Amino acid sequence: MNWLTNVVRPKIRNILRRETPENLWIKCPDSGQLVFYKDVESNQFVIPGSNYHMRMGAAARLKSIFDNETWFDVALPEVTADPLKFRDERRYADRIKDARARTGLNDAIKIGYGKLEGAGTVIAVQDFDFMGGSLGMAAGEAIVRGLNLRSKRKPRSSCSRPPAAPACRKAFCR
Repeated sequence: MNWLTNVVRPKIRNILRRETPENLWIKCPDSGQLVFYKDVESNQFVIPGSNYHMRMGAAARLKSIFDNETWFDVALPEVTADPLKFRDERRYADRIKDARARTGLNDAIKIGYGKLEGAGTVIAVQDFDFMGGSLGMAAGEAIVRGLNLRSKRKPRSSCSRPPAAPACRKAFCR
């Protein structure tokens, strides 16, 4: 029992340890290159060296689209969690609860109102991280709410979505 190894050495190790956040660096899936997260974020989630496009969340996409990165979140309507009582391997209500806890979103769609090139605009963005971007009843109600806001304020409107949702594009791009 030596006081140098038991007392002094652990205190020195604690002083030298630094807390680093886990998302400080991102590894490019294409080239394997490590890139500083803030560089990727400032480049709109495109890896500078390999030009690989990373997945972008709904809030980050809305922030990048609107002027001065400012926009107002349009509240999503409350709907019943599982009106059809759907059950697969797990109950649908449990899946939604898990997706809400994991992503912090209420549904797969996020609607924002703001200025785009000086003109008022309503934009709906579908987030793939929320259950694979599945569009449920709440997402449909949110799109209707966005279209109602569009008709009241007469702004332009747009919808950003994963490639498999052409109905959303038809509704917003008129």
